[in-house]
Amino acid sequence: MPSSWGKIYRVSTFGESHGPSVGVVIDGVPAGLPFELEEIQKDLDRRRPGQSDITTPRDESDTVRVLSGVFEGKTIGSPIALIVDNKNTISKDYDNLKTVYRPSHADYTYQEKYGHRAHVGGGRSSVRETIARVAAGAFARTILERELGITTVGWVDSIGEIDSHISESNYPRSVQEVDSNIVRCPSKEIADKMERHILDLRNEGDSVGGTVKAVVYNLPPGLGDPVYDKLDGDLGKAILSIPACKGFEIGSGFAGTRLTGSKHNDEFYTDSQGRVRTRTNHSGGLQGGITNGMELVIKAAFKPTSTIKLEQKTVNSSNEETTLKARGRHDPCVLPRAVPIVEAAINLVLIDAYLYQRSLQPEWYEKWVLKR
Repeated sequence: MPSSWGKIYRVSTFGESHGPSVGVVIDGVPAGLPFELEEIQKDLDRRRPGQSDITTPRDESDTVRVLSGVFEGKTIGSPIALIVDNKNTISKDYDNLKTVYRPSHADYTYQEKYGHRAHVGGGRSSVRETIARVAAGAFARTILERELGITTVGWVDSIGEIDSHISESNYPRSVQEVDSNIVRCPSKEIADKMERHILDLRNEGDSVGGTVKAVVYNLPPGLGDPVYDKLDGDLGKAILSIPACKGFEIGSGFAGTRLTGSKHNDEFYTDSQGRVRTRTNHSGGLQGGITNGMELVIKAAFKPTSTIKLEQKTVNSSNEETTLKARGRHDPCVLPRAVPIVEAAINLVLIDAYLYQRSLQPEWYEKWVLKR
């Protein structure tokens, strides 16, 4: 089962939802970089369950520990191992799922592929696996912020048919702005509507999906590679590998197909600081798979949570038709907790592209980092 990511900033995740622990090993990090555990914990706190009435009530502190690779607050060049213990598992809630497949979940496909699966908590297919990505992504975020001034800000852009209506001129600039409410939608009025909708569906035993939008500020041009290693492709793979994610867009995305070339093209100009910029950003910050210096803009679509408390028709491992009324603790909507996961996925792609470019083109590193 593939569990690794990256060319230089290599990330390998481990653990299952109801196992003893989940964690990550990060390899390829240069020695001497500042390592602040509180920064990693900060992002894990934003991802953890039990944050509010609109998330799963599973009570986990998700406290992270460092096992290796750090000494006196700095990296030493060896693999960095981070681990979070699972402390609030109730595996008996999944007894009825040992031979029954939840609709739209990974139960059936995992069983068919491997012939054996961890049915408690969804095992490896659980969103709990993303603890490891968020931990590795949080460290990546600190490097990108410190060395390039890059910041990534995601938010809930829609829930069901409720749209945030946040335009490009009103994109949030900070995590604090997004986290001002439990839905993580910067518009308080819209967030209140979203919250009520999620709570109504939770009370009915149902769930709802939506979209997360994210913007990366202060990206220099030159990150990413052409053809088979386009940053577009790496971002798409990272985002779409997040549990429950079913769609991905960069820039104008599918809406761009409704425009003509003359209206969609991003015309270049030189700003007051002598930088090459574009007057519009339909490309979403990427052209030819390489960053062009504009903001990176992505959108990810998440389906409604698969495990719901309403009775549904399904089959069991003997291919017999049956019904299922799931138990356990599940998010009625994954979107609020998906925001830091999407940010982490983006930062994992960017840190790998940055370290690769830094090693490949020393003159680029001198121009965009040393002289920044």
